[in-house]
Amino acid sequence: MDKDGAVYSVELENVTKIFDESTVAMKNVSLKVKKGEFFSILGPSGCGKTTTLRIIGGFETPNEGTVRIDGRRVNNLPPNRRPVNMVFQNYALFPHLSVFENIAFPLRLKKMTESEIREKVEYMVELVKLKGQERKFPRQLSGGQKQRVALARALVNEPRVLLLDEPLSSLDAKLRQYMLMELDRIHDEVGITFIYVTHDQAEAMSVSDEIAVMNNGVIEQVGTPPEIYESPANTFVAGFIGETNFFVGKVVDVSSEYLKVETRFGILTCYKDKEAKIGDTVEFMIRPEKVYVTKNYPPQNMNFLRGKVDQLIYLGSHTKYYIMVENTLIRSIKQHTRYWMDESTISWDDEVYVWWNPDDSYLIKVTGG
Repeated sequence: MDKDGAVYSVELENVTKIFDESTVAMKNVSLKVKKGEFFSILGPSGCGKTTTLRIIGGFETPNEGTVRIDGRRVNNLPPNRRPVNMVFQNYALFPHLSVFENIAFPLRLKKMTESEIREKVEYMVELVKLKGQERKFPRQLSGGQKQRVALARALVNEPRVLLLDEPLSSLDAKLRQYMLMELDRIHDEVGITFIYVTHDQAEAMSVSDEIAVMNNGVIEQVGTPPEIYESPANTFVAGFIGETNFFVGKVVDVSSEYLKVETRFGILTCYKDKEAKIGDTVEFMIRPEKVYVTKNYPPQNMNFLRGKVDQLIYLGSHTKYYIMVENTLIRSIKQHTRYWMDESTISWDDEVYVWWNPDDSYLIKVTGG
């Protein structure tokens, strides 16, 4: 238990994993996952997130550091002696066993009675919505059904932590979204800790209580989805979690709430999220959904640039605009409420203003002048 009263299911303390001289998968990684959380490890391919999951599960041994589950050091415990189960990316179902027998398999290893096995399997079948599919074999199931069998088999042992290694990556987009909602529902129902590995930002943002963003074997930031999106720790996190616009410049004026920054586009005003002084070099960002594109002159006290529409992409619920300003693309996303009744239509090659409220900018980095 931490000093704030939080109870942790999983703790990694200064964990390093080296496969060979050229492959350092984890560098001094420390993480704390609260009991009952839906916790995601998010990052690009090869960043070390699956290695982190495998070390928690006991499939890899760290070169340095400590792994604790429910407060107990488990570095030397094999997977079958840890209170965790893992759902793999490729399902790992037994092709010669039915749905019922796949789910029952870990219970049979424990030599439970037939009545106990039936009761537990039937509960899991109901939980993952596979009623009526018990006699089918994996080859007769869809991808989503196979994933639910794998999930049921992992949960039937009643682990205290469930590890999920990119479990939805082989599904099509619509089914992936449905299964994500199902995972969230199942997590709420069973109440155990889920640790979910993914490279998909939208997946992690939509279901997680907390997210660890990983890059090149290190944890860049841990926080709630709003914290990660609105207050990224650095440029990597800001760029990896959604699209954004970056600006760099030198501070020329400082007030109680704002900085005036001389950039290659002229002087722009930025909200003062961090302390800075005149002469400092700063980097700040503005998310595309907070950038407006209009033919009309912007309201007073807004940051604005003049440019030309380089590309626009209509996506039904919203339109993405890419505005060329002095050889730099500025991104904007416009949500549609009443599309055909919106202000004058903006087309490719139009001269436009892009503008935003200084309050919506976020200061990422300050470097002394």
